[in-house]
Amino acid sequence: MQVAGGKRHVSAMGVVRPARRLRTLWGAAFILAATLAGVFLVFLPAMAAEPKPPANLPDSGQVIAFLNQTIAWYRHLAVEQQLASELSDYSFVEDNRRLGTEVVRLSFDFARADAGLLAKAKGLPADAGQEGSDSSADRALQNLADKTEKQVVQLQGEREALRSRLEAATGKRADELRSAMAETESELDLAQTRRDVLQNLIEFMGGASPSSSAASGLRTQIDELEKTVPAVLAREAEPGKTAGADSSDAASLAMASHRQEPSGIIALMADVFALSHKAQVLNESIRITGELAQASKNLRGPLGSNIRAIAQRGDALTSEPDSTDPAVLVQQKHEIDALTSQFKQQAAAVLPLAKQRILLDLYSRSLVNWHSAVKQQLASEGKSLILRLLLLALTMGIVFCGAELWRRAITRYVQDTRRRHQFLLIRRIVCWLLMAIILVAAFATELGSLATFAGLMTAGLALALQSVILAVVGYFFLIGKYGVRVGDRVQIGGISGEVVDIGLVRLHVMEFGSAAADARPTGRIVAFSNSVVFQPTGGIFKQIPGASFVWHEVTLTLAPESDQRVVEERLTEAVGSVFAEYREEMEGQRRRMEKNLKSVVVHSLEPVNRLRWTQNGLEVVVRYPLELEKAAIVDGRIARALLDALDREPKLKMVGSSLPNIRALEEGTAKGK
Repeated sequence: MQVAGGKRHVSAMGVVRPARRLRTLWGAAFILAATLAGVFLVFLPAMAAEPKPPANLPDSGQVIAFLNQTIAWYRHLAVEQQLASELSDYSFVEDNRRLGTEVVRLSFDFARADAGLLAKAKGLPADAGQEGSDSSADRALQNLADKTEKQVVQLQGEREALRSRLEAATGKRADELRSAMAETESELDLAQTRRDVLQNLIEFMGGASPSSSAASGLRTQIDELEKTVPAVLAREAEPGKTAGADSSDAASLAMASHRQEPSGIIALMADVFALSHKAQVLNESIRITGELAQASKNLRGPLGSNIRAIAQRGDALTSEPDSTDPAVLVQQKHEIDALTSQFKQQAAAVLPLAKQRILLDLYSRSLVNWHSAVKQQLASEGKSLILRLLLLALTMGIVFCGAELWRRAITRYVQDTRRRHQFLLIRRIVCWLLMAIILVAAFATELGSLATFAGLMTAGLALALQSVILAVVGYFFLIGKYGVRVGDRVQIGGISGEVVDIGLVRLHVMEFGSAAADARPTGRIVAFSNSVVFQPTGGIFKQIPGASFVWHEVTLTLAPESDQRVVEERLTEAVGSVFAEYREEMEGQRRRMEKNLKSVVVHSLEPVNRLRWTQNGLEVVVRYPLELEKAAIVDGRIARALLDALDREPKLKMVGSSLPNIRALEEGTAKGK
């Protein structure tokens, strides 16, 4: 057996000399150390300096950058899918999704083909002197590993032979065989160690060599990037998934087809903003698609130049005249076969990029068409929004002009302050109500749903605000033709006073001490809900519109012997003398009453006498009207006039008290009589 180039000598007994074996072991160890040192000195510089690929092929960095750009472009499809809201949008999205998936697949096909070209280009021995030396060192290292493997096998055979001899040997022979067995075991361990070291070094050099590491590393990166794009992994979708996607698309298309056109200003404004955002996103998609197409073109250029060079060389070879020399023919055949192989490899890398150019062009056209459709829709809805805003402004202007004309008409033709205030309040309510209706109709999107919602809300509010609504309705009764106004003296539920304020919900009355004409304020304000007009047990008593008078009566009891005719004559004359002073005022009030109460005839307001006999004597009752503000003065003057009349007639004598009894005709303020 050969060990490090030397022969191994065995004696007749089959035992190796110890000195010879020791030299053999030291020699093998020295050879192993020298081999390792040489290998590292040769291969470490080669591993540190990674050779560059040929200048006419895209390197690994360009390929990875292109794949990353393609993946980023493909992920932008998700943003486009979120823009779909119309039926036409879903059509564009579906077309772009199919085109985008195919573009990504072609990018990975190109990357794999280019990785193969790079690996093949780096493995050629004629590419560079360094690469040729690396190949020679690889072969030398592999030959040394093969020799070491054969040595391990030979030593294992010797060990087995010695073991079989040792089983049959005895005595000194057995000792010698054991020594030989131990020495063979040591040599086998050394050979196995050497083999393992060489094998590990070969594996390391295979993984760390520039050509193999670049090729395997690029393929690994391509595979890892491919896993980030599910559409590339799922080249053939399963039937169930396809059906699910189709059903999802069908549901989306059904929802888009049932989408109603916006009918309100708010919906139109939302659509305009959404369409503007959609146009911006599509512009961004067009931009990044153009950048991807340019990157693909840059990668396609060098490969196209290689294919053209190969084609020109092939045309030159085929155009040469046929030679009669068999050696020349064989050489031409080998060259043509090599060109054919190169053309196929280059075409495998160029063809995906050429297909990708067509698909990216279709994708760009689809985006441009989609962008044009969005622009048209944006212009249409923008015009509609402007028209609606102009119509709203015109309608509001008409309402304001009508309100101003109404106000001027009220100011000009309604002279009564109270009536003018009422008409102005009605005008204000009507104007605000019209403006609210116009604004709701203009801004609301779905009037049907709004009407249903408004109905339910109105019913709930009516139930919750029943008292408030009743008070508001009562307000319009209070300000009606025969209603109350500020300054009127009224009696409500036993409270007499003067109205100081009429609100939309409440009525405020300044309380008087009594219902007498000369009553004075008590210093308190009483608030009544306007709904008092609907209370069956309550009531509001006030003066008739246009009238401000009350009826009072004077009661006198004369002696039984008094002459009835003389009594009536004297007392009527006394009361008439005082009444004559304000007769015209009473007549004016009567006419105003008839004017306001068109269907009622009002009799003249004159004093009335009534005489009757009682147990005490002749009772005389004189009734007379008088102005509310002058009631106390007129009552005093009539009392003095009656007493003067009785003093001038000796036959008329009073029975009982010495003064006439004067009181209002009815308790409380005059009740419309």
